Amino acid sequence: MPSTTTTAAAHNLLTDHPELYETRFPDPERLAGRWTEDCLRRHGAGPRVLDMGCGTGRDAAHLHDAGRKVTAADLSEAMLTYARTHHAGPDYVRADLHRFDLGRDDFDAVICLDSSLLYCHTNDQLDSFLSSCRRALVPGGLLVAEMRNGAYFLGRTDLLDAPTVNRFTWQGTAYRSTTTLTVDRTAQLLRRTRVWTADGGPEAVEQRSAWRLLFPQELRHVLATHGFEVLELHDGPGPRTEPAWSEGRLPGETTDADRLHLVARIATRC
Repeated sequence: MPSTTTTAAAHNLLTDHPELYETRFPDPERLAGRWTEDCLRRHGAGPRVLDMGCGTGRDAAHLHDAGRKVTAADLSEAMLTYARTHHAGPDYVRADLHRFDLGRDDFDAVICLDSSLLYCHTNDQLDSFLSSCRRALVPGGLLVAEMRNGAYFLGRTDLLDAPTVNRFTWQGTAYRSTTTLTVDRTAQLLRRTRVWTADGGPEAVEQRSAWRLLFPQELRHVLATHGFEVLELHDGPGPRTEPAWSEGRLPGETTDADRLHLVARIATRC
């Protein structure tokens, strides 16, 4: 694909184009939504769910179709507009997961999937997120999250050694994304650089983002500080593990692989 110049994008190509996002990251079997519903059922969560970082709304809509009353929040107006049209049912609102106030004791569960929680890069942001969750949840309410596992990168470099290249076609145009991951040990971040090219495009577009690298014991400590009791913390099976989760599969007991899955319950009011 012709590309001799690279420019930095002011916006995020995927979040600005939700249809492109769903093409690049398909979930035709709704594994993420089904896994989440399984967690909520097993731990007896009530019907009112807040999906923070809902993206295109696929998972929120699945939970709605399963009979739950879902409020879905995201910071991207493009994502919210798309979700309201293509995944109707939930109540979609704009909110920042770093600090939100969508009511006190209004939800039986808060969910935060696909590493959304890891956009809390600093301790202050993580504390603010958990304080917001604590305020939103009823006593005994659940926090369900799915994310990358910081512990995986202790001594492992297989995801860092070479760029990952993905190709796909959207609306008749062939796209290519080249993704490079690096570990910023000082900031405790997994930094991602993704370069996009497209057939007929005049130049490549470079976009940068990062996830907080949280370690299992660190996460347990922070949650306990905010009054949460950890019910499950494991590396699979989950919606993005290999092999993937399927109905009837119970959570594992290790926290060694690339993904981390969390279910925690409000134990006290801080």
